[in-house]
Amino acid sequence: MSNNTLTVTSPLLPDLKEFYSMLEKIWESKWITNNGCFHNQLERALAEYLKVPYVSLFTNGTLPLITALQALRITGEVITTPYSFVATTHSIWWNGIRPVFVDIERGTGNMDPNKIEAAITPQTTAVMPVHVYGQPCKVKEIQDIADKYGLKVIYDAAHAFGVEVDGESILNAGDMATLSFHATKVYNTIEGGAMIMHDEKTKKRIDYLKNFGFAGETEVVAPGINSKMDEVRSAYGLLNLKQVNASIEARHQVAICYREALRGVNGIDFWEDTPGVKHNYSYFPIFVKAEEYGMSRDELYFKMKEQHVLGRRYFYPLISEFSTYRGLPSAVKENLPVATQMANEVICLPMHHALSEKDVQRVIDCIIHK
Repeated sequence: MSNNTLTVTSPLLPDLKEFYSMLEKIWESKWITNNGCFHNQLERALAEYLKVPYVSLFTNGTLPLITALQALRITGEVITTPYSFVATTHSIWWNGIRPVFVDIERGTGNMDPNKIEAAITPQTTAVMPVHVYGQPCKVKEIQDIADKYGLKVIYDAAHAFGVEVDGESILNAGDMATLSFHATKVYNTIEGGAMIMHDEKTKKRIDYLKNFGFAGETEVVAPGINSKMDEVRSAYGLLNLKQVNASIEARHQVAICYREALRGVNGIDFWEDTPGVKHNYSYFPIFVKAEEYGMSRDELYFKMKEQHVLGRRYFYPLISEFSTYRGLPSAVKENLPVATQMANEVICLPMHHALSEKDVQRVIDCIIHK
Protein backbone atom coordinates (compact mmCIF):
# COMPACT_ATOMS: atom_id res chain seq x y z
CA MET A 1 0.00 0.00 0.00
CA SER A 2 1.33 3.42 -0.99
CA ASN A 3 2.22 5.91 1.75
CA ASN A 4 -0.30 8.36 0.29
CA THR A 5 -3.15 5.84 0.19
CA LEU A 6 -6.40 7.05 1.74
CA THR A 7 -8.05 4.17 3.56
CA VAL A 8 -11.78 3.91 4.13
CA THR A 9 -11.21 4.10 7.88
CA SER A 10 -8.46 4.64 10.43
CA PRO A 11 -8.51 3.45 14.04
CA LEU A 12 -9.05 5.84 16.91
CA LEU A 13 -5.96 5.33 19.07
CA PRO A 14 -5.45 6.39 22.70
CA ASP A 15 -2.45 8.38 23.88
CA LEU A 16 0.46 5.96 24.28
CA LYS A 17 1.77 7.49 27.50
CA GLU A 18 -1.64 7.21 29.15
CA PHE A 19 -1.96 3.65 27.89
CA TYR A 20 1.47 2.72 29.26
CA SER A 21 0.43 4.08 32.64
CA MET A 22 -2.67 1.87 32.67
CA LEU A 23 -0.66 -1.13 31.51
CA GLU A 24 1.69 -0.66 34.44
CA LYS A 25 -1.31 -0.89 36.79
CA ILE A 26 -2.44 -4.08 35.10
CA TRP A 27 1.07 -5.55 35.40
CA GLU A 28 1.21 -4.60 39.07
CA SER A 29 -2.17 -6.18 39.82
CA LYS A 30 -1.47 -9.29 37.72
CA TRP A 31 -5.21 -9.37 37.00
CA ILE A 32 -5.49 -9.44 33.22
CA THR A 33 -8.98 -10.89 32.59
CA ASN A 34 -12.13 -12.19 34.36
CA ASN A 35 -13.98 -9.02 35.42
CA GLY A 36 -11.00 -6.95 36.39
CA CYS A 37 -11.04 -3.35 37.57
CA PHE A 38 -10.82 -1.71 34.13
CA HIS A 39 -13.39 -4.11 32.65
CA ASN A 40 -15.93 -3.15 35.30
CA GLN A 41 -15.11 0.55 34.99
CA LEU A 42 -15.65 0.40 31.24
CA GLU A 43 -19.03 -1.31 31.55
CA ARG A 44 -20.22 1.43 33.90
CA ALA A 45 -18.74 4.24 31.80
CA LEU A 46 -20.29 2.94 28.59
CA ALA A 47 -23.71 2.54 30.21
CA GLU A 48 -23.56 6.18 31.25
CA TYR A 49 -22.22 7.45 27.93
CA LEU A 50 -24.68 5.44 25.84
CA LYS A 51 -27.68 6.23 28.10
CA VAL A 52 -28.54 2.56 28.59
CA PRO A 53 -29.27 0.62 31.81
CA TYR A 54 -26.85 -2.30 31.46
CA VAL A 55 -23.81 -3.16 29.34
CA SER A 56 -22.00 -6.48 29.12
CA LEU A 57 -18.61 -6.40 27.39
CA PHE A 58 -17.51 -9.07 24.91
CA THR A 59 -14.28 -9.94 23.15
CA ASN A 60 -15.74 -9.12 19.72
CA GLY A 61 -18.97 -8.00 18.08
CA THR A 62 -20.15 -11.37 16.77
CA LEU A 63 -20.30 -13.26 20.06
CA PRO A 64 -22.92 -10.97 21.65
CA LEU A 65 -25.21 -11.69 18.68
CA ILE A 66 -24.72 -15.43 19.14
CA THR A 67 -25.22 -15.11 22.89
CA ALA A 68 -28.35 -12.94 22.60
CA LEU A 69 -30.04 -15.67 20.56
CA GLN A 70 -28.98 -18.20 23.19
CA ALA A 71 -30.14 -16.06 26.11
CA LEU A 72 -33.58 -15.51 24.58
CA ARG A 73 -33.81 -19.22 23.64
CA ILE A 74 -34.53 -18.40 20.00
CA THR A 75 -35.26 -21.37 17.71
CA GLY A 76 -36.80 -22.05 14.31
CA GLU A 77 -36.58 -19.01 12.04
CA VAL A 78 -35.30 -15.46 12.47
CA ILE A 79 -36.24 -12.69 10.04
CA THR A 80 -33.23 -10.57 9.13
CA THR A 81 -31.66 -8.41 6.43
CA PRO A 82 -29.35 -9.43 3.58
CA TYR A 83 -27.77 -5.95 3.58
CA SER A 84 -25.21 -6.19 6.37
CA PHE A 85 -21.89 -7.72 7.29
CA VAL A 86 -21.98 -11.52 7.25
CA ALA A 87 -21.66 -11.79 11.06
CA THR A 88 -25.34 -10.84 11.38
CA THR A 89 -26.55 -13.95 9.58
CA HIS A 90 -23.66 -16.15 10.75
CA SER A 91 -24.81 -15.63 14.35
CA ILE A 92 -28.22 -17.06 13.43
CA TRP A 93 -26.70 -20.01 11.56
CA TRP A 94 -24.32 -20.85 14.42
CA ASN A 95 -27.36 -21.29 16.66
CA GLY A 96 -28.94 -23.79 14.29
CA ILE A 97 -31.62 -21.29 13.27
CA ARG A 98 -32.83 -20.60 9.73
CA PRO A 99 -32.34 -17.01 8.58
CA VAL A 100 -35.20 -15.54 6.54
CA PHE A 101 -34.27 -12.50 4.46
CA VAL A 102 -36.59 -9.57 3.81
CA ASP A 103 -35.98 -6.50 1.67
CA ILE A 104 -34.77 -3.10 2.85
CA GLU A 105 -35.80 0.54 2.52
CA ARG A 106 -34.13 2.69 -0.09
CA GLY A 107 -33.88 5.71 2.21
CA THR A 108 -32.04 4.02 5.08
CA GLY A 109 -30.68 0.64 3.99
CA ASN A 110 -32.57 -0.86 6.93
CA MET A 111 -35.09 -3.68 7.10
CA ASP A 112 -38.43 -2.62 5.59
CA PRO A 113 -41.10 -3.12 8.28
CA ASN A 114 -43.70 -3.51 5.53
CA LYS A 115 -41.99 -6.73 4.41
CA ILE A 116 -41.87 -8.45 7.80
CA GLU A 117 -45.40 -9.80 8.26
CA ALA A 118 -45.40 -11.66 4.94
CA ALA A 119 -42.22 -13.49 6.02
CA ILE A 120 -43.61 -14.69 9.36
CA THR A 121 -44.37 -18.42 9.63
CA PRO A 122 -45.28 -20.66 12.60
CA GLN A 123 -41.51 -21.25 12.99
CA THR A 124 -40.64 -17.55 13.33
CA THR A 125 -39.46 -16.64 16.83
CA ALA A 126 -37.48 -13.41 16.40
CA VAL A 127 -36.51 -10.49 14.18
CA MET A 128 -32.89 -9.33 13.84
CA PRO A 129 -32.72 -5.91 12.13
CA VAL A 130 -29.53 -3.89 11.62
CA HIS A 131 -29.09 -0.14 12.08
CA VAL A 132 -27.14 0.04 8.80
CA TYR A 133 -24.41 2.72 8.71
CA GLY A 134 -25.80 3.88 12.06
CA GLN A 135 -29.13 4.92 10.46
CA PRO A 136 -31.88 4.12 13.01
CA CYS A 137 -34.37 1.44 12.06
CA LYS A 138 -38.09 2.13 12.32
CA VAL A 139 -38.11 0.63 15.78
CA LYS A 140 -41.73 1.40 16.69
CA GLU A 141 -43.12 -0.26 13.56
CA ILE A 142 -40.87 -3.29 14.06
CA GLN A 143 -41.82 -3.58 17.75
CA ASP A 144 -45.54 -3.33 16.96
CA ILE A 145 -45.23 -6.29 14.57
CA ALA A 146 -43.13 -8.25 17.07
CA ASP A 147 -45.69 -7.67 19.83
CA LYS A 148 -48.55 -8.67 17.55
CA TYR A 149 -46.93 -12.04 16.76
CA GLY A 150 -45.09 -12.66 20.04
CA LEU A 151 -41.60 -12.30 18.55
CA LYS A 152 -38.35 -11.21 20.17
CA VAL A 153 -36.33 -8.35 18.62
CA ILE A 154 -32.53 -8.34 18.69
CA TYR A 155 -30.87 -5.34 17.08
CA ASP A 156 -27.47 -5.63 15.47
CA ALA A 157 -26.30 -2.13 16.37
CA ALA A 158 -22.67 -2.66 15.33
CA HIS A 159 -22.70 0.70 13.50
CA ALA A 160 -24.84 2.61 15.98
CA PHE A 161 -22.49 3.62 18.81
CA GLY A 162 -23.89 6.76 20.44
CA VAL A 163 -26.78 7.16 17.99
CA GLU A 164 -29.89 8.76 19.51
CA VAL A 165 -33.38 9.66 18.33
CA ASP A 166 -34.96 12.66 20.07
CA GLY A 167 -32.47 12.28 22.92
CA GLU A 168 -33.14 8.55 23.46
CA SER A 169 -30.46 5.97 22.74
CA ILE A 170 -31.36 3.75 19.79
CA LEU A 171 -29.71 0.94 21.77
CA ASN A 172 -32.69 0.79 24.14
CA ALA A 173 -34.95 -0.55 21.37
CA GLY A 174 -35.87 -4.22 21.23
CA ASP A 175 -35.19 -6.99 23.73
CA MET A 176 -31.43 -6.65 23.28
CA ALA A 177 -28.96 -4.74 21.13
CA THR A 178 -25.35 -5.55 20.31
CA LEU A 179 -22.36 -3.38 19.46
CA SER A 180 -19.04 -3.93 17.73
CA PHE A 181 -15.87 -2.28 19.00
CA HIS A 182 -13.73 -3.52 16.12
CA ALA A 183 -10.80 -1.34 15.06
CA THR A 184 -12.77 -0.02 12.07
CA LYS A 185 -15.64 1.35 14.18
CA VAL A 186 -16.24 4.89 15.49
CA TYR A 187 -15.31 3.62 18.95
CA ASN A 188 -12.95 0.68 19.24
CA THR A 189 -11.21 -1.52 21.80
CA ILE A 190 -9.03 -3.05 19.03
CA GLU A 191 -11.37 -6.05 18.95
CA GLY A 192 -14.42 -6.04 21.15
CA GLY A 193 -18.15 -5.70 21.46
CA ALA A 194 -21.01 -5.36 23.90
CA MET A 195 -24.58 -6.31 24.58
CA ILE A 196 -27.23 -3.91 25.87
CA MET A 197 -30.01 -5.28 28.05
CA HIS A 198 -32.82 -3.79 30.14
CA ASP A 199 -32.65 -5.46 33.56
CA GLU A 200 -30.19 -6.79 36.10
CA LYS A 201 -31.45 -10.38 35.89
CA THR A 202 -30.74 -10.53 32.15
CA LYS A 203 -27.34 -8.88 32.68
CA LYS A 204 -26.43 -11.61 35.17
CA ARG A 205 -27.52 -14.37 32.77
CA ILE A 206 -25.49 -12.86 29.94
CA ASP A 207 -22.44 -12.59 32.19
CA TYR A 208 -22.80 -16.30 33.00
CA LEU A 209 -23.15 -17.22 29.33
CA LYS A 210 -20.00 -15.32 28.30
CA ASN A 211 -17.99 -17.15 30.99
CA PHE A 212 -18.68 -20.80 30.07
CA GLY A 213 -21.98 -20.69 31.98
CA PHE A 214 -20.31 -20.49 35.40
CA ALA A 215 -22.53 -19.05 38.15
CA GLY A 216 -19.95 -19.76 40.84
CA GLU A 217 -16.81 -21.77 41.40
CA THR A 218 -18.53 -25.15 41.06
CA GLU A 219 -21.83 -24.41 39.31
CA VAL A 220 -22.47 -24.22 35.56
CA VAL A 221 -26.02 -23.11 34.75
CA ALA A 222 -25.92 -23.07 30.92
CA PRO A 223 -23.73 -24.17 27.98
CA GLY A 224 -21.88 -20.87 27.81
CA ILE A 225 -18.87 -19.76 25.81
CA ASN A 226 -15.69 -17.82 26.59
CA SER A 227 -16.21 -14.32 25.23
CA LYS A 228 -15.02 -12.00 28.00
CA MET A 229 -13.11 -8.78 27.33
CA ASP A 230 -9.67 -8.62 28.96
CA GLU A 231 -8.14 -5.83 31.05
CA VAL A 232 -5.76 -4.57 28.34
CA ARG A 233 -8.53 -3.83 25.88
CA SER A 234 -10.77 -2.50 28.64
CA ALA A 235 -8.08 0.04 29.59
CA TYR A 236 -7.66 0.96 25.92
CA GLY A 237 -11.44 1.41 25.70
CA LEU A 238 -11.59 3.70 28.72
CA LEU A 239 -9.03 5.99 27.11
CA ASN A 240 -10.80 5.99 23.75
CA LEU A 241 -14.07 6.89 25.41
CA LYS A 242 -12.50 10.20 26.48
CA GLN A 243 -11.84 11.21 22.86
CA VAL A 244 -14.70 9.63 20.92
CA ASN A 245 -16.84 12.80 20.92
CA ALA A 246 -14.06 14.78 19.24
CA SER A 247 -13.61 11.98 16.73
CA ILE A 248 -17.33 11.95 15.88
CA GLU A 249 -17.31 15.72 15.38
CA ALA A 250 -14.31 15.43 13.04
CA ARG A 251 -16.25 12.82 11.03
CA HIS A 252 -19.23 15.19 11.00
CA GLN A 253 -17.09 17.87 9.35
CA VAL A 254 -15.95 15.39 6.70
CA ALA A 255 -19.59 14.52 5.98
CA ILE A 256 -20.43 18.21 5.58
CA CYS A 257 -17.61 18.63 3.04
CA TYR A 258 -18.69 15.57 1.05
CA ARG A 259 -22.30 16.72 0.91
CA GLU A 260 -21.48 20.27 -0.14
CA ALA A 261 -19.20 19.06 -2.94
CA LEU A 262 -21.33 16.17 -4.23
CA ARG A 263 -24.82 17.63 -3.93
CA GLY A 264 -24.84 18.80 -7.55
CA VAL A 265 -23.18 15.79 -9.15
CA ASN A 266 -25.63 13.95 -11.43
CA GLY A 267 -25.87 10.25 -10.70
CA ILE A 268 -24.33 10.42 -7.21
CA ASP A 269 -26.87 9.97 -4.44
CA PHE A 270 -26.25 10.14 -0.69
CA TRP A 271 -28.28 10.64 2.49
CA GLU A 272 -28.68 13.84 4.45
CA ASP A 273 -28.83 13.88 8.25
CA THR A 274 -32.21 12.84 9.65
CA PRO A 275 -33.98 15.48 11.80
CA GLY A 276 -34.02 14.50 15.47
CA VAL A 277 -31.22 11.96 15.07
CA LYS A 278 -27.84 12.30 16.72
CA HIS A 279 -25.66 10.63 14.09
CA ASN A 280 -22.21 9.15 14.63
CA TYR A 281 -20.98 9.49 11.00
CA SER A 282 -19.58 5.99 11.02
CA TYR A 283 -19.88 5.67 7.23
CA PHE A 284 -20.51 7.88 4.23
CA PRO A 285 -22.15 5.78 1.51
CA ILE A 286 -22.77 7.12 -1.96
CA PHE A 287 -24.91 5.38 -4.56
CA VAL A 288 -23.79 5.50 -8.19
CA LYS A 289 -26.54 5.71 -10.85
CA ALA A 290 -24.56 4.57 -13.85
CA GLU A 291 -26.77 6.04 -16.60
CA GLU A 292 -26.86 9.49 -15.05
CA TYR A 293 -23.28 9.50 -13.80
CA GLY A 294 -21.78 8.07 -17.00
CA MET A 295 -19.77 5.42 -15.18
CA SER A 296 -20.73 2.29 -13.29
CA ARG A 297 -20.18 1.86 -9.58
CA ASP A 298 -17.37 -0.63 -10.16
CA GLU A 299 -15.69 1.60 -12.74
CA LEU A 300 -15.64 4.44 -10.22
CA TYR A 301 -14.54 2.12 -7.42
CA PHE A 302 -11.52 0.83 -9.36
CA LYS A 303 -10.67 4.30 -10.67
CA MET A 304 -10.51 5.52 -7.08
CA LYS A 305 -8.36 2.53 -6.19
CA GLU A 306 -5.91 3.36 -8.98
CA GLN A 307 -5.59 6.83 -7.45
CA HIS A 308 -4.94 5.29 -4.00
CA VAL A 309 -8.35 6.25 -2.61
CA LEU A 310 -9.85 3.15 -1.04
CA GLY A 311 -13.61 3.12 -0.77
CA ARG A 312 -15.46 -0.05 0.18
CA ARG A 313 -18.50 -1.64 -1.40
CA TYR A 314 -20.39 -2.09 1.89
CA PHE A 315 -22.48 -4.25 1.44
CA TYR A 316 -21.68 -6.10 -1.77
CA PRO A 317 -22.43 -8.82 -2.45
CA LEU A 318 -25.52 -9.33 -0.32
CA ILE A 319 -25.28 -11.96 2.42
CA SER A 320 -28.02 -13.82 0.58
CA GLU A 321 -25.70 -14.22 -2.42
CA PHE A 322 -22.96 -16.08 -0.53
CA SER A 323 -22.85 -19.83 -1.17
CA THR A 324 -23.82 -20.65 2.43
CA TYR A 325 -27.16 -18.85 2.13
CA ARG A 326 -28.13 -18.51 -1.52
CA GLY A 327 -30.07 -21.80 -1.47
CA LEU A 328 -32.57 -20.42 1.03
CA PRO A 329 -36.01 -19.66 -0.46
CA SER A 330 -35.86 -16.09 0.88
CA ALA A 331 -32.48 -15.45 -0.78
CA VAL A 332 -33.77 -15.13 -4.35
CA LYS A 333 -33.14 -11.71 -5.91
CA GLU A 334 -36.81 -11.32 -6.80
CA ASN A 335 -37.51 -11.20 -3.06
CA LEU A 336 -34.85 -8.51 -2.50
CA PRO A 337 -35.02 -5.91 -5.30
CA VAL A 338 -34.08 -2.85 -3.24
CA ALA A 339 -31.23 -4.59 -1.43
CA THR A 340 -29.90 -5.93 -4.74
CA GLN A 341 -29.96 -2.47 -6.33
CA MET A 342 -28.29 -0.77 -3.39
CA ALA A 343 -25.58 -3.44 -3.18
CA ASN A 344 -24.81 -2.83 -6.85
CA GLU A 345 -24.61 0.96 -6.46
CA VAL A 346 -22.89 1.60 -3.12
CA ILE A 347 -19.40 2.88 -2.33
CA CYS A 348 -18.55 3.92 1.22
CA LEU A 349 -16.10 6.82 0.94
CA PRO A 350 -13.13 7.28 3.29
CA MET A 351 -14.58 8.47 6.59
CA HIS A 352 -12.59 8.90 9.78
CA HIS A 353 -11.29 11.46 12.26
CA ALA A 354 -7.80 11.72 10.76
CA LEU A 355 -8.80 12.95 7.27
CA SER A 356 -7.43 16.38 6.40
CA GLU A 357 -9.12 18.92 4.12
CA LYS A 358 -6.62 17.92 1.44
CA ASP A 359 -7.51 14.25 1.88
CA VAL A 360 -11.21 14.96 1.57
CA GLN A 361 -10.62 17.02 -1.56
CA ARG A 362 -8.70 14.11 -3.11
CA VAL A 363 -11.72 11.88 -2.61
CA ILE A 364 -14.06 14.49 -4.04
CA ASP A 365 -11.82 15.07 -7.07
CA CYS A 366 -11.89 11.35 -7.88
CA ILE A 367 -15.66 11.52 -8.15
CA ILE A 368 -16.10 14.92 -9.81
CA HIS A 369 -13.33 14.68 -12.41
CA LYS A 370 -14.32 11.77 -14.60
